[in-house]
Amino acid sequence: MTVTGTPPPSAAPADVVRRQYLASARGDLEALRATLADDVEWTEMAGFPLAGTYRTPAGVTAAVMERLAADWEDWTAHDDSYVVDGENVVVLARYTARHRTTGKPLAVRVAHHFVVRGGLIVRFEQFVDTALVRDAMTGSALAPTR
Repeated sequence: MTVTGTPPPSAAPADVVRRQYLASARGDLEALRATLADDVEWTEMAGFPLAGTYRTPAGVTAAVMERLAADWEDWTAHDDSYVVDGENVVVLARYTARHRTTGKPLAVRVAHHFVVRGGLIVRFEQFVDTALVRDAMTGSALAPTR
């Protein structure tokens, strides 16, 4: 007997995280929610416009992804490289976008720490230069220091 069809998605931590980035890039919130555990803890860094910890897949997409799409044109998290240690996945990435109100572009390096268990993301923590994000949102820039 031959079984055909699509194999189940990989539960390997890096593969789960990669599916999350791909779903985000497509704007596919349903697929993104499918990568998150029901009790996920998603933390946006203090100083970031969406700072805080969000729970549940629907809570994460409503409080983070939908708000980013409303405030920014073409918000994209580019996952450049992965460091994997068991259930821990650290992604060195970039955000690119254009703020809808100021029209200013954003290009900033970020690090994301994911914890993946049982094929689902259970924890996320963001690290980003929040001053660069704020500058794009306000139209002001900090003067360089000497």
